[in-house]
Amino acid sequence: MNIADLPNAQAVFVHDDLDGLSASVTQRIAELAAQAIAARGVFHVALAGGETPRRCYEKLRHLPVDWARVQVYFGDERCLPAGDAQRNDRMASDTLLKHVVIPPGNIHAIPAELGAREAAARYAAVLADIERLDLALLGMGEDGHTASLFPDNPAVASTAPVVPVFDAPKPPAERVSLGMNTLNAARHRIFLVAGAGKRDVLGRILRGEPLPAAYVVAAEWHLDRAALPGY
Repeated sequence: MNIADLPNAQAVFVHDDLDGLSASVTQRIAELAAQAIAARGVFHVALAGGETPRRCYEKLRHLPVDWARVQVYFGDERCLPAGDAQRNDRMASDTLLKHVVIPPGNIHAIPAELGAREAAARYAAVLADIERLDLALLGMGEDGHTASLFPDNPAVASTAPVVPVFDAPKPPAERVSLGMNTLNAARHRIFLVAGAGKRDVLGRILRGEPLPAAYVVAAEWHLDRAALPGY
């Protein structure tokens, strides 16, 4: 198996470690932001949750990004009270957004505290105001899920722009996620995958298992060496 043969990958980049991965992806985000702002006057980005993106956000806040022209969305959210420490928007705020000069109205949190169905409907209305995302940042779980699109969950096959998720295999069971069509419509998709815990699932994707992360098309995959199958 060759890691360059990841299904649907546009490009695969292997970094020595998590620090190298996060530094490279951070520069890539800043580059895409500058390109979008120059071309269209705005950069629409969906942030991911998880430990690997956290490292990127801590670096990104130090780069010269025109935050007044950045519109921030979220790839998924847990149905927990607003401000809960386990929410993705809280992590993004703590590591990035409260450290940069960005208008509060540019941050579009998923109102997941309202419950999955109501929040999904409201967030779909928010996304309807834009043509498409410029960038969707994505992580991948050890089971092959991305955003909150889990294996064997009906949300994966939904064509809705934003989907309510029930019976997620990890708590909380109720979540909200951008739909696969929304992710694939983004101008750019970047996966951040690090750590030995991801070796098995990357091997499964290379062998052709139909896991949710494999349905994301034309993505850049950024991996660290610890995640490589057989390393």
